[in-house]
Amino acid sequence: MKKNKKNKQQINYLDLIPVRPEKLGWHIDRRERVVLEVKNEGFFNRIAQTYFRRPQTTKVHLDVQGSYLWPLIDGERTVMELAALQKEHFGEAAEPLYPRIVKYFQILESYHFISFKNMEK
Repeated sequence: MKKNKKNKQQINYLDLIPVRPEKLGWHIDRRERVVLEVKNEGFFNRIAQTYFRRPQTTKVHLDVQGSYLWPLIDGERTVMELAALQKEHFGEAAEPLYPRIVKYFQILESYHFISFKNMEK
């Protein structure tokens, strides 16, 4: 268990290249915020949709800074490059820049909204 924790700490998220999955739908709403459209698929989701009227798609609304970053994720830019663009756009409002952006990408990855192209598995 210690090895796994150690490997997590050695990852430099700023060097990673985030990639959006092709199947994940998204759009920009009238408030100019990004809305991710997550399809609720699978056996248990079908049951929930049938009997409990659970929607076929869950909508995840990103905040202002997340909405700025999302369209910039192109599978080419590193997290460091995206952080520089965010700093340029938001100035001091982006601070603390690096801890915030790393946490943002960790959360997106944990929900499978992104993956990292150059991350060792």
